[in-house]
Amino acid sequence: MSEKQKVSVIVAMDEKRGIGKDQDLLFKIPEDAKRVRELTTGHPLVMGRKTFESLGRLLPNRSHIVVTRDPKSLNHLSYKPHDAVASVADGIYEAQEEPGFEEVFIFGGGQIYKEALEQGLVDKMYLTIVEGDYGADTFFPEYEHLGFKVTKEETHESDGYRYKFVDLER
Repeated sequence: MSEKQKVSVIVAMDEKRGIGKDQDLLFKIPEDAKRVRELTTGHPLVMGRKTFESLGRLLPNRSHIVVTRDPKSLNHLSYKPHDAVASVADGIYEAQEEPGFEEVFIFGGGQIYKEALEQGLVDKMYLTIVEGDYGADTFFPEYEHLGFKVTKEETHESDGYRYKFVDLER
């Protein structure tokens, strides 16, 4: 491995930082799904066990690295991750051992995002911020005090949602 790949967070949240409810996403916005697909295809995804299970399948052309205290908890699934690791840092290290890409994506959920941000492991964030409060039970951590600067911001409206794509970097 020559140069360390960038570690990026990708997440959609409401104005109250809500990212999920009852083990599912708060909203299904086709343009956001397209953005996620375009940004993450060909790159490894590091995610928690609950997020991995909620996918219901492997996302094409991406390796899935799952953070779990109990790798055996994945045995009941018909689809298997590329690897199971004990921490976000281990997941990033494992992903960075794979050749041929520039970015590792932290893919959720709330605890995984929190761990990655608190440990200073994140270089870039791709946020989708949706107007409104969707009654979430899982939240994205505060990040404003961590030294990220907005590099791009676009406002959109579709399917009854008003939202912004916001890219931030350190």
